[in-house]
Amino acid sequence: MKKMSNIYESAANTLGIFNSPCLTKVELRVACKGISDRDALSKPDPCVILKMQSHGQWFEVDRTEVIRTCINPVFSKLFTVDFYFEEVQRLRFEVHDISSNHNGLKEADFLGGMECTLGQVRVAAIFPLVALTINHVFTTDYNYFSFVFIFVQIVSQRKLSKSLLKHGNTAGKSSITVIAEELSGNDDYVELSFSARKLDDKDFFSKSDPFLEIFRVNDDATQQLVHRTEVVMNNLNPAWKTFKVSVNSLCSGDQDRRLKCIVWDWDSNGKHDFIGEFSSTFKEMRGAMEGRQVQWECINPKYKAKKKNYKNSGIVILNQCKIHKMHSFLDYIMGGCQIQFTVAIDFTASNGDPRNSCSLHYIHPYQPNEYLKALVAVGEICQDYDSDKMFPAFGFGARIPPEYKVGIQGVVEAYQSCLPKLQLYGPTNIAPIIQKVAKSASEETNTKEASQYFILLILTDGVITDMADTREAIVHASHLPMSVIIVGVGNADFSDMQMLDGDDGILRSPKGEPVLRDIVQFVPFRNFKHASPAALAKSVLAEVPNQVVDYYNGKGIKPKCMSEYESSRTLAP
Repeated sequence: MKKMSNIYESAANTLGIFNSPCLTKVELRVACKGISDRDALSKPDPCVILKMQSHGQWFEVDRTEVIRTCINPVFSKLFTVDFYFEEVQRLRFEVHDISSNHNGLKEADFLGGMECTLGQVRVAAIFPLVALTINHVFTTDYNYFSFVFIFVQIVSQRKLSKSLLKHGNTAGKSSITVIAEELSGNDDYVELSFSARKLDDKDFFSKSDPFLEIFRVNDDATQQLVHRTEVVMNNLNPAWKTFKVSVNSLCSGDQDRRLKCIVWDWDSNGKHDFIGEFSSTFKEMRGAMEGRQVQWECINPKYKAKKKNYKNSGIVILNQCKIHKMHSFLDYIMGGCQIQFTVAIDFTASNGDPRNSCSLHYIHPYQPNEYLKALVAVGEICQDYDSDKMFPAFGFGARIPPEYKVGIQGVVEAYQSCLPKLQLYGPTNIAPIIQKVAKSASEETNTKEASQYFILLILTDGVITDMADTREAIVHASHLPMSVIIVGVGNADFSDMQMLDGDDGILRSPKGEPVLRDIVQFVPFRNFKHASPAALAKSVLAEVPNQVVDYYNGKGIKPKCMSEYESSRTLAP
């Protein structure tokens, strides 16, 4: 039997998770062909969900955009995955039909899927591209459909297109293509703002509904979709929203690589009308820096060949081109950014009398309870990024200890010592705790520096009773340098917690305001009951580095101290 002190030794093994040696980053592009809806009379609105397996559990990593009324979608959204040589990284691609009424998956139809391992990557000299080969096949039931999932392993080829099977029969028409490309090492991104004027009118009773697609032309002459703008309805002089794309995705770091741009007139049936096209390079687009503009004639080759007086089908204008440095989590930490860790522990009556061995708060002389396991596993990691290693610790309705900051061992000792003195009660209100940490994070924004990022760890056993206020608090906190980690202790129904996570759609306040960014990670402890502290810590903290980077990069805030190696990663002027 382990003594209580041994849990510190176990948790110590989790140190360095954030610094795990990522060998490289891989961008995954997805397209589907011939997918069909459950309703044969309509076309699906497909979306691809990327999930990653960790300790037997599947967690959503990201999802593509939803493409309306389309059976052959080519998604512009990229998945970026860290590749670790020493780990078996299992990925799952799920295709769902997301209706226009919602973005969640509860009512969506599952259209097929593919599982793979992000395995051996051998970088070719010219084509640093990787692809997929079949390993194993099996069937499963989901939403009244039975599909075959294909296990694949990424090797040093380029891409794989594979049909999905239904009910174990021969391949049908539905297929998915995954192209994986190793990032070149340049993490910079470019911000582009396009507009157009005098585009051809393709509609009889209204004006065209234009959108713009940008394709990168690869060395083998194939074309890869880089970005698709939104549709501007009924407008021949559209101004599309500013968008950001990585330099690697745009041109693979080659400023002279050809880019093909196509303007379409959107149609609700998915059969969009071609307006015109033009070619450019990133080098040419950089002419739109510092307030200048770059313009291209939008040409329809058929019109040009047939019409003698044909000039163009409109003018496309690049109004802005800005290059932004994409800093990493390590850049901010090495620049002096401190992780301010706060703990909040649930002392509601639903946990049971701490003196009773059935209580979730029961203190066993040899075996730590679930609260302590979660607290130590996560706290040991976070304290390594805080210079004084001292944390504010709160209880729902009582602070422990009053007006005092303690280290992780101090939190454990305070937790154990306060339990006999407390009378557990309810309800489970967590909005006040989020608001309190958010107040400190809000004060930090006044510095306009990457000095402190706040992580709130909430350990709770039950359903939140102030859900509306909690949603409001999270939406507000999403604008601040702050993340919220919720660990569900016990066997309660945590379905509401999943909604706060934002993985099943976009979290909104009661007034309808969406979160600016996903800052909540929920993990039920029961999924890691028999796993190591490292497994739990890795799961709950997995999203934090990206959340830190997303916040500061989104605000244009650089690390306080620029490291020497950064100059070698900056795009040459």
